[in-house]
Amino acid sequence: MGAGILEERKESILVKDHCSGNGKGIQCETQSVSGAVSQRACVYCGARVVLNPITDAYHIVHGPIGCASYTWDIRGSLSSGSDIYRNSFSTDLRELDVIFGGEKKLTSAIDEIVALHKPKLIFVYATCIVGVIGDDVEAVCKAASAKYNLCVIPIKAPGFSGTKTLGYKMACNAIMEVIKPHVKVGQIKKGINILGDFNLAGEMWIIKNYFDKIGVKVISTITGDASYDTLIQASTAELNIVQCAGSSTYLATRMEEELNIPYIKVSFFGVEDTTSSLLRVAQAVGDAQTLARTETFVQEQSKIAQEFLEKYKRNFIGKKAAIYVGGGFKAISLIRQFNEMGIKTVVVGTQTGKKEDYDIIESLVEDDTVILDDTNPAELEKFMKEKEADILVGGVKERPLAYKLGIAFCDHNHERKHALGGYEGVINFTQEVNLTMNSPVWRYL
Repeated sequence: MGAGILEERKESILVKDHCSGNGKGIQCETQSVSGAVSQRACVYCGARVVLNPITDAYHIVHGPIGCASYTWDIRGSLSSGSDIYRNSFSTDLRELDVIFGGEKKLTSAIDEIVALHKPKLIFVYATCIVGVIGDDVEAVCKAASAKYNLCVIPIKAPGFSGTKTLGYKMACNAIMEVIKPHVKVGQIKKGINILGDFNLAGEMWIIKNYFDKIGVKVISTITGDASYDTLIQASTAELNIVQCAGSSTYLATRMEEELNIPYIKVSFFGVEDTTSSLLRVAQAVGDAQTLARTETFVQEQSKIAQEFLEKYKRNFIGKKAAIYVGGGFKAISLIRQFNEMGIKTVVVGTQTGKKEDYDIIESLVEDDTVILDDTNPAELEKFMKEKEADILVGGVKERPLAYKLGIAFCDHNHERKHALGGYEGVINFTQEVNLTMNSPVWRYL
């Protein structure tokens, strides 16, 4: 595997058509290796990134002020309504609170928010220090819910209790706590819920517009541009579509088992995936007219996107891409999108991918592509240099590494400001990749 790779990490690195060392494929869904400087976030962060886009929710971070600062406005999600979700509220636990407990502080924080803002929904996050001192956050939230007749939901998410994926699961459980009290026996099910899109740069509005044009009603969006009032209607949908499989498949599974709402996994990144997803949804919930409208719509939009892409393909001849993103489904979509552009993927990795994701990834990439699970900067640097990648697609933590190596970078994570989903996203992504990869600045390095 080469110098610089920790022995414990070798089973989480796979070169296609080469043995990974254990005969069982890539190792994933495990705790990060100590000392490897993992790019993963903590359990609390995982819960917060899923719940943060609920536009009228109040987020109380029960812990030191640093935890609230770390996740302040953590999603660049856009809102068509309230923007209170852009604020962080904290109990600001300090040394004396560690000794005597912080339950009174938490009670006071909830009382203050209720008095000042009249909220419908409050999430309370118990962070690492609370996991150590043992505050009964559930009892405080239960008492506040009864006192004020509102939804106050505890999320016990000390960062040391697992991985970011566990945080996703806790967020999904919290969403179910919002939805289930409003389920009615015999209610009519019609339309869809969109799970796992966070409206980072308006993608949710783009996707909803597509469904409006083809005649499919969107009931709830979870959690991009969501609100308390839309979330409590989610049980009336006849189908869930899951965009971010890593964060939302668990929620979709619970809703299928407990609310009898089936789900399908979709992706709105790239021409191929967007077209396929719209057609599959129309086939699942629509009639013949809906399917006909969808077929006409995707043909028109695919043609526009493909014609635009063709103008740039000559700029991508011989180019190579490295991908390192959060979930496996996004990595799969990006590989397909790069294939459409004529760009070869030579390095691909995820923070929270599952074995089935890596099986699909391996089937899509060419021989000698390096596949990584929960990688670290040293490994990413090593393989990008070895494979001579021209661009890295990742998140804000990977940007400095790419620029340090003189490699172009595209942000496909929380902080981006322009939409990369849908047919419009194909145009935006193509332009960004071309601009950063073919910038004249690289000639001077």
